[in-house]
Amino acid sequence: MDISFTTPALLFPAVTFLLIAYTNRFLAIGSRIRNLHDRYRANADEVLLGQIKSLRHRVILIRNMQACGVAGLFFCVICMLLLFSGWQLAGKIIFVLSLLLVLASLGISFREILLSVEALNMELMFMETKEITGNSQKTII
Repeated sequence: MDISFTTPALLFPAVTFLLIAYTNRFLAIGSRIRNLHDRYRANADEVLLGQIKSLRHRVILIRNMQACGVAGLFFCVICMLLLFSGWQLAGKIIFVLSLLLVLASLGISFREILLSVEALNMELMFMETKEITGNSQKTII
């Protein structure tokens, strides 16, 4: 199978949008970390500590998925240069590598989303527990 110069160019918009989405997730988590830090300093509890640990892991995952996405884009550009130079086999190999890096980025992103859902569930359980104990105290008094 021959690939043309435009084949790797198809990855550019996809990877660009992925990197924007990853950056938005990073900024949202950064804001959440600052918020939790303030809350933890005011009132340290186990739920906040669990979320802080989860966020630390998620920041590392976001860094890795951004790195894989950028590396995928980088190898995509190298692939285009190789194809432009007439080195078809090397271009194909580098293109496959760029696809694998983008795939790894998506896999890491999926794992980060799963962790995000776990953190939200932890917060919801805390609110439900607080509501139940708060309601029972009101009826006792």
